[in-house]
Amino acid sequence: MNPQENRILSLLSRQFPDIASATTEIINLSAILQLPKGTEHFLSDLHGEYESFCHILKNASGVIRLKIEEIFEHLLTEEEKNGLATLIYYPEERLSHLKKEEALSEDWYRVTLYRLIEVCRGVAAKYTRSKVRKALPEAFLYIIEELLHEQKHSKEKDIYYRRILETIIRTHRADAFLVAISQLIQRLSVDHLHILGDIFDRGPGPHVILDTLIKYHSVDIAWGNHDVLWMGAGAGNLACIAAVIRISARYNTLETLENGYAIPLWQLFSFGEKTYGHRLSPSFFPVGEGDASKDREAVAALHQAITVIGLKLEGQLIQRHPEYKMEDRLFLKHRKGETLWIDGVPYPLDSSQFPTVDPDNPYKLSEEEEEVMLHLSQSFLKSQKLQSHIKYLFSQGGMYTVMNGNLMYHGCIPMEENGEFASFLGHRGKALLDFSEKMLRKGFFLPKNHPEKENCRDYFWYLWSGKYSPLFGKASMKTFERYYLSEKTLHREEKNPYYRLIEAPDSQSVAEKILREFSLDVKTAHIINGHVPVRQSRGESPVKAGGKLFMIDGGLSPAYREKTGIGGYTLIYHSHGYLLTAHEPYFKAIEAVEEQRDIFSHPVVTERTEQIVRVSDTDTGKELIQRIKELHHLVQAYRDGRLKER
Repeated sequence: MNPQENRILSLLSRQFPDIASATTEIINLSAILQLPKGTEHFLSDLHGEYESFCHILKNASGVIRLKIEEIFEHLLTEEEKNGLATLIYYPEERLSHLKKEEALSEDWYRVTLYRLIEVCRGVAAKYTRSKVRKALPEAFLYIIEELLHEQKHSKEKDIYYRRILETIIRTHRADAFLVAISQLIQRLSVDHLHILGDIFDRGPGPHVILDTLIKYHSVDIAWGNHDVLWMGAGAGNLACIAAVIRISARYNTLETLENGYAIPLWQLFSFGEKTYGHRLSPSFFPVGEGDASKDREAVAALHQAITVIGLKLEGQLIQRHPEYKMEDRLFLKHRKGETLWIDGVPYPLDSSQFPTVDPDNPYKLSEEEEEVMLHLSQSFLKSQKLQSHIKYLFSQGGMYTVMNGNLMYHGCIPMEENGEFASFLGHRGKALLDFSEKMLRKGFFLPKNHPEKENCRDYFWYLWSGKYSPLFGKASMKTFERYYLSEKTLHREEKNPYYRLIEAPDSQSVAEKILREFSLDVKTAHIINGHVPVRQSRGESPVKAGGKLFMIDGGLSPAYREKTGIGGYTLIYHSHGYLLTAHEPYFKAIEAVEEQRDIFSHPVVTERTEQIVRVSDTDTGKELIQRIKELHHLVQAYRDGRLKER
């Protein structure tokens, strides 16, 4: 044996000390390889819409309702199917509501528990007993395991199972059991969850979404541009902090900062009221309802204050980094009174209220602005919840994800018009994404006084709005123009050529070029992409590049519903292929509980594989195959005397 093989076999022998234990494991792993692969769900662009997101998790993007239909198609009425589905999604709330209407009889519990067990058996069918056992709630582990593996056509066993249910009911454990098995159904319906970015943005609950993901059994995250903006704010980058607050003010969701992350804004409110309260521009009043408890004028004053501060901080950052080539965004130095000069053309400003801007040094913060930003940066750095959420994003996320032959990313792979990968700072294609991820990790984790810290931390902001950012995917972000200039042609943000190329006649070759860049099999692999809402209401297809690319931003945020015509997409990859479902718009959870409503999900695209996809075809399967090879070597080492059985 060579030293490496000797080390591997020695470690294995501690776990499998003899031929019998090693061969038993070979048999177990070989059997697992033949099981159907677990179901993967892909979601993108959550935008802080935690209620919609949580419901989609609870109903497994419609999979649970389909399973109920499959099992009880001709046995239950539509109302009964809806009631069973709602009970699985919201067991505690639904029980409470039903009990308010009438006392629940033993017969109701008996029938309901039977139906729940049937659904649970259906979603557990593709897993090994061992995997199901690991998911079982401790309090009912033995009972549920017995019921899930009921032996049909056995009178004695039938009596035994009925006695279990009777005992659960008569010992007043039925409610707890019902909740446990409903949550188990939710858990087993999704084997792995992929999030393709933008957990943060205009919605009120990104912190709730992250709390939910942290507890979720299996998840990975490809960062979005809004995510890296918040990550940069948590790292202490002042331009990112200002942008985070500006967007929160624009959509009147400041409670996410104040209540969700315990970041006090009183000093900024006070500064905004004093500096801009008597000269408010209409552009800064919040969009949408948001937090109804907030005074809209106070929010507008804060919004105007943090926008000006942000423009200054971004100007400082651009001047620090000539390599970003963003000097065309330095508008404050081209302002002359109520006029802005762009490429020699004068444009009237909608608002000329810049009381803190020094014409001779337009990007210098005033003393009060510096004090406000110092206070805010300390608050972002000291927010325990925000810091824990960002560390979670680093631990579970990255610029892209590759799993089971699929490439997942949020924005794009920056390209030139000729279809070549665009170069930034000497990096292109996969190398640009790898470089970007390395920069972000260093920007967050390097010690405070490390000489590379500030340079890497500034890169968060570049990924938020830079021309060659794989997450932003546009030539420039027109923040200044949209706030201060009424000329609509100046508001248009030009997309990276990538987005035209994946729609072009030869788009499949573009997708294949990207897949080869990431060393994936172009015959079987897919790209799964978020970031840009698919306008399904206008006939736009989420399937692009000859079927090699799925664009799955379907508009979970209400702000995009008018464009998309739906309430979001989920891509589902199971053992029979791919299913892209479009969701109806979400409603309040109380409506689901009291009216037995559900977000119905309609199949949009189905791509079936020629043969069933098994565990052996997945990344996990490759690891198991390698493990089996090592175990065979271990058995051989025992048999030829190189290792002693214990």
